[in-house]
Amino acid sequence: MSKLATAAKRLLLGRPFRSDRLAHTLLPKRIALPVFASDALSSVAYAPEEIFLTLSIAGLATFTMAPWIGAVIVVVLLAVVASYRQNVHAYPSGGGDYEVATVNLGRYAGLTVASALLVDYVLTVAVSISSAAANLGALVPFVADHKVAFSVAAIVVITGMNLRGIRESGTAFAIPTYAFMGGIGVMIVWGLVRAFVFGEPLRAESAGLQLHAENEHLMGFALIFLVLRAFTQGCAALTGVEAISNGVPAFRKPKSRNAASTLLLLGLIAVSMFFGMIVLARITGVVVAEDPAVQLTNAPSGYQQNTLVAQLAHAVFDNFVPGYVFVTVVTALILVLAANTAFNGFPVLGSILAQDRYLPRQLHTRGDRLAFSNGVIFLAGFAVVLVVAYGAEVTKLIPLYTVGVFVSFTLSQTGMLRHWNRLLRGESDRKVRRRMRRSQAINAFGLVMTGSVLVVVLITKFTAGAWIAIAAMTAIFALMTGIRRHYDTVSSELRMDQHERRNAVMPSRNHAIVLVSKLHLPTLRALAYAKATRPDVLEAVTVNVDEADTRDLVAEWEQQNFSTPLKVIESPYREITKPVLEYVRRIRTDNPRDVVTVFLPEYVVGHWWEQLLHNQSALRLKGRLLFQPGVMVTSVPWQLASAKDRNERGVMPGAVRRGLDTPVGQHKVTK
Repeated sequence: MSKLATAAKRLLLGRPFRSDRLAHTLLPKRIALPVFASDALSSVAYAPEEIFLTLSIAGLATFTMAPWIGAVIVVVLLAVVASYRQNVHAYPSGGGDYEVATVNLGRYAGLTVASALLVDYVLTVAVSISSAAANLGALVPFVADHKVAFSVAAIVVITGMNLRGIRESGTAFAIPTYAFMGGIGVMIVWGLVRAFVFGEPLRAESAGLQLHAENEHLMGFALIFLVLRAFTQGCAALTGVEAISNGVPAFRKPKSRNAASTLLLLGLIAVSMFFGMIVLARITGVVVAEDPAVQLTNAPSGYQQNTLVAQLAHAVFDNFVPGYVFVTVVTALILVLAANTAFNGFPVLGSILAQDRYLPRQLHTRGDRLAFSNGVIFLAGFAVVLVVAYGAEVTKLIPLYTVGVFVSFTLSQTGMLRHWNRLLRGESDRKVRRRMRRSQAINAFGLVMTGSVLVVVLITKFTAGAWIAIAAMTAIFALMTGIRRHYDTVSSELRMDQHERRNAVMPSRNHAIVLVSKLHLPTLRALAYAKATRPDVLEAVTVNVDEADTRDLVAEWEQQNFSTPLKVIESPYREITKPVLEYVRRIRTDNPRDVVTVFLPEYVVGHWWEQLLHNQSALRLKGRLLFQPGVMVTSVPWQLASAKDRNERGVMPGAVRRGLDTPVGQHKVTK
């Protein structure tokens, strides 16, 4: 079975990489763009639609505000891109927002950013995959009817690809990402050319539908609130921008320059696609509603509302079906692959936090393919939970989404301002100071933009679901501080002064105990090994849970004339663990400076089913002994024939008898 599992692992993940091959996993810009930017680029598939869906609450008249809302979002997006280019140059180590906040604002600000990013990465996967299911469902009804199953399967596939390593996943994702950019770009350009150059009327399939809204007469503060909420929904287009600053170590040298160039390219492409989609939606007269069954009054029977991208592609390529199919398919595909941004960001951030002792250390280690495998698996598990809990509905997930990323943006830009202030105090060169002032001004503008958006997000989305994201961030923050406290406590306990070091190295005496259930080969080996350690005191111990068996054992022991005495411990309630523990404690109480070494004979079986034939009393005994101060536990293995046979064939034994052939194994007691 273990051989089959190993073969399956090699088939799925490939052969393991040597540690010195880490440099070969670094990414050129042409691969880094689809790896780190797929999330930000793909958000144009749902961010413009979210603006229209929110505005639909107040009727068709408010759709005229969409281009203005989109223009403000473009300004914020460009400000964030410009700000993060400063971050990339200032902090190229890959800590990103977490490092910036920790270094400049302190430990708790850094943990706030980290908790926000961890939540945001999980939501990125859930939102992207759910949106992919919605877009593909416009072309394949089966997917629309089974969105949750499709989303979970897609997460599993992406997880497997990322476990194979960052470079392989990046190469696999490059073609679909570039196909998406090309498809959306051609759709926008061709649509604008048809409308403004050739003067052809472009009409979406929903252009003639009437949108009835109960709140179509919103005025004053209510209308402003609605517009602000539409703005925050559209700000989902900014998610993923921070991924490049967190992934600088994955770039080829010069890392900072390559990362900054990729970030600039990302910003320009995302702005063009995002605003182009909004303009094209107004030209084609797209009508979308949060609740189509209620709001679309004249929709034909059985009308299925398609996504904004699908409707635009259908309108632009109305005489060219392959174009419509291509755009729909690559949009669904890029949304699936957009989760790859989170699969690259979450494990790296988790590794950094683990190195700083805020997360379990297992997240810091690399797997066979030099990827942070544990982080990849954790992210996939949390994302699956969200997808299932929210039924893969994008509109339900979006309110949770932008809170974390704008908390991260805002604290990061605040940290960058303090970073430049600190450097300016020690810099006298005019040219350098001028360059620093320019960078500081860019970060200050970014802070104003992201801080304003954060306030709006908290006001407009708190009751709509943002409180869940805030609660999750708070829980992760508390968890990380608790983990750090544990690691600090352990480190403090293990730190020794000179007096403790001398006492730890030189105990007064070693009192050795060999646990015996029956006089056979494993017992003889354990006894011989115990003698070889030359303890000050050596004795064999058995527990009397069956009078007849114990008498036979004592008689056989005396007949063999062993120099080591056999001590019998009484157990009136037929227990094994408790009498042994009490005996060991008595030795420690009588001689507190002695160390007690307990030798456990154990045997190794070769098949998993053989393990089922043995009880686990010895394992419990061993576990209890490990908690006793001043007690050492030594296992002495004896390989049975089945284990030797598997070892000769180079196969990992299917089961190891943990614990021994001790009083536990032979007496008819399992308690």
